[in-house]
Amino acid sequence: MTNWRCWWGRRAVASGYDAGAATKSVAPADKDTAVILYEYPFNERIRTYLRLEHLFSRLLELAGREHPIDHHFAITTIFEIMDVAARAELKTDVLKDLEKQKHVLNAYRGNPAISEAALDEVTSELDAYFAALNGSAGKAGQSLADNDWLMSIRSRAAIPGGTCEFDLPAYYAWQHLDPRHRRDDLNRWIRTLLPLADAVRVLLKLLRDSGTPQKVLASGGQYQQSLPQGRTFQLLRLQINPAWGLIPEISGNRLMVSVRLMRMEDEARLRGATDDAHFELTLCA
Repeated sequence: MTNWRCWWGRRAVASGYDAGAATKSVAPADKDTAVILYEYPFNERIRTYLRLEHLFSRLLELAGREHPIDHHFAITTIFEIMDVAARAELKTDVLKDLEKQKHVLNAYRGNPAISEAALDEVTSELDAYFAALNGSAGKAGQSLADNDWLMSIRSRAAIPGGTCEFDLPAYYAWQHLDPRHRRDDLNRWIRTLLPLADAVRVLLKLLRDSGTPQKVLASGGQYQQSLPQGRTFQLLRLQINPAWGLIPEISGNRLMVSVRLMRMEDEARLRGATDDAHFELTLCA
């Protein structure tokens, strides 16, 4: 299996104003200036995938550091992933989506505009991730739930200040071990979550690649777009220049998407903007 530090990559993921949207700082195609990329899921399944992606990115960042505080929050992030993955139908949904994507890609075989070698590479990747996830016993992180030491930390971590040295002396001693020792432990625990992480990563990549960016204008700070009948979109991506100081408040359903641009005032209060502003919008199906 590919080393987990390499396949996930280092990406900074920040939470957005809208609880349903993920935000990322990226460079636009012209590379002239940085933009902020907001993502808004149209259904609960994609919302869960984005949350898992966010958690895995945070886990990678924290586990690669050396300070005990970083490794403490890496462990609590593992617990968050286990909580998200505890939903009974999640594994089934991911396996179904992997199989569905394989069928979609195979339908392109014989198309002269599509590289057969590229199709083979992606479908082989999907097969490998399907087999790895399907072959893992129970829910993601099930083996970690059988680790009494980790579960003792998990139960105390839910209590404010509950992981102090007088509550968990063994955990306190672990935090004083050599950083390489702690990283080895973290890597071993993370490997049990890799089948789910791999599958979510490739599904979100294929979903994002399905969209075509378009430049749009929010007149007076408002933008609405009707969605075509017969096509179900799952993810909206919005790129905007942060220099304008505008924050998109996104809502959407199967019929329409709406974007309201906001400005941040003192104490992070938001008010509606009245400026005309361009941004890039991508609908992914």
